Amino acid sequence: MDVAGFEFNGYSRGGPVFNHSDGVKGNLALGGELQKYRLGNEGDNGIELNFARTFEAGGVKWKVNYMPAKWGSGDITTEQAYVEMSGLSFAPEAKFWAGQRRLRIQDVHIVDNFLLNYGDNQGAGVTDIPLGGAKLGLGIFSGDKFDGSLPNGVKANRLNADFSEINTNPGGQLRVLLTSVSGSGQVNGGSGSGISLLHNQKDFLLPGMSNALYLQTSRGHARIDGEFESIDGTSAGKRVNRIADSIGWQFGPLGGQALIGYQTNKADLTGVETKDFSLGGRGSYAFTKNFKGLAELSTTTRKGAGPDQRLSKVTLAAALALSEDFWSRPELRLYVTKANWNQAAAVANAATFGANGKTSRTLVGVQYEVWW
Repeated sequence: MDVAGFEFNGYSRGGPVFNHSDGVKGNLALGGELQKYRLGNEGDNGIELNFARTFEAGGVKWKVNYMPAKWGSGDITTEQAYVEMSGLSFAPEAKFWAGQRRLRIQDVHIVDNFLLNYGDNQGAGVTDIPLGGAKLGLGIFSGDKFDGSLPNGVKANRLNADFSEINTNPGGQLRVLLTSVSGSGQVNGGSGSGISLLHNQKDFLLPGMSNALYLQTSRGHARIDGEFESIDGTSAGKRVNRIADSIGWQFGPLGGQALIGYQTNKADLTGVETKDFSLGGRGSYAFTKNFKGLAELSTTTRKGAGPDQRLSKVTLAAALALSEDFWSRPELRLYVTKANWNQAAAVANAATFGANGKTSRTLVGVQYEVWW
């Protein structure tokens, strides 16, 4: 909603799980960043509200933005609090900002993960600098957040460069995100670096189908998505490599998204390496304008120091929505989730869904999801 320079938008999800007996209402995943297939498996309730006011003074456009959030039983937190200005005579297209700002570039919705994301800390920067047909964004960040600071004697700084809208082929664009981290008081040094390549393709194979290919690597205290990694002064960094591909489609009443991904994580101090594989997808079919059937299937594995872990999940749901489109929200769902995992996964997750050696679980619930 945008009325006379005032913007109000947000996101929320929630709803009851009816058949849990031990407090486990979701979050059935092996721990990998691309392994929590979320339909009928969220395991949380929450809301984020975003308030913004734009105005013009002296020919310069200003924006003040504030976003509080509340998830589960936790406190209300500040997700965003920043000021932006644009329309400056020497750089009319560029947008300068300072504060705490989300710079989430692109997510894979079915696993609720932004694979490129360089915001969420106190910082300052500029976006939308014209660069020969492409655009450049720059950001410099401290390790502090609006709601808290790093411990005394611990420092972290991060520089990101975001090159976007690089045309590569008809319907195709490349995006490159660079990360450099420095600091002091960190375990095993305070440095880190990372690079992410993202290629988006419209009308991939068929009209109505899109494809996103991710190639990413990071080391030390730079996280694979472009943020900080383990900068609390008590944890070491790690070396991470990831390749992932996500497709989306909408063919009349049939829509969906699918993902295949492989990621390795190697701890700096111990040298222990985990290898995570993820394959899954969610499809929707609109029987009428406001009624859809949903199905999500996934299989994931984690290999590391112990026995190989495996978890598979299937969810079926009936949904009320505003339109036939896969992305139509609000959406109100009645779902049934069935998940199975092996004994190694049960042992590794004995404190949660694998308690008492359990190797399967069924969840039944109602969930809403809305963004506006």
